[in-house]
Amino acid sequence: MASESIIKQKEEEVNQLAEKMKNASIVLLTEYRGINVADDTELRKTIRNAKAEYSVIKNNITKRALNKLGITDLDDKLVGPTAVIIAQEEYLPSLKAIYKFSEDNEFYQIKGGVLEGKTTSVEELAVLAKLPSREELIAKLAGCLLANVSKLAATLDAVRAKKEAENA
Repeated sequence: MASESIIKQKEEEVNQLAEKMKNASIVLLTEYRGINVADDTELRKTIRNAKAEYSVIKNNITKRALNKLGITDLDDKLVGPTAVIIAQEEYLPSLKAIYKFSEDNEFYQIKGGVLEGKTTSVEELAVLAKLPSREELIAKLAGCLLANVSKLAATLDAVRAKKEAENA
């Protein structure tokens, strides 16, 4: 039987992880079996740049932390090697990074996740990952608005030129 100090230490790990997950915008569970060191290093760098945290945590601790938050839908996903990605701020950059990496590497898979406190399937996560970023949407909107303003300016200029031609 485990000593009381080890049990206390594990309970503290569960509490810390549950607190991180509670405040997170997204928690992703991924299978990283077969990932090489160079790819893992690159992925961790990308995740850090997306302002998220990438950790390999024992499945039992992850399961207990999720259960502490009332999330039991992912218990069956916590089998085999599991990496946990937690983003406290915006969830889309880290989701896009993980999704792109999983598309480029068939051995790396998203198992499931928690998005703003709700369990989310792999399919739902894939749909969100494929959406354009906020900056892309703003750029497209600005482009549409600018095109319409340009058309209006050209039309008004044509009307002005026609009036000047009539008055001349």
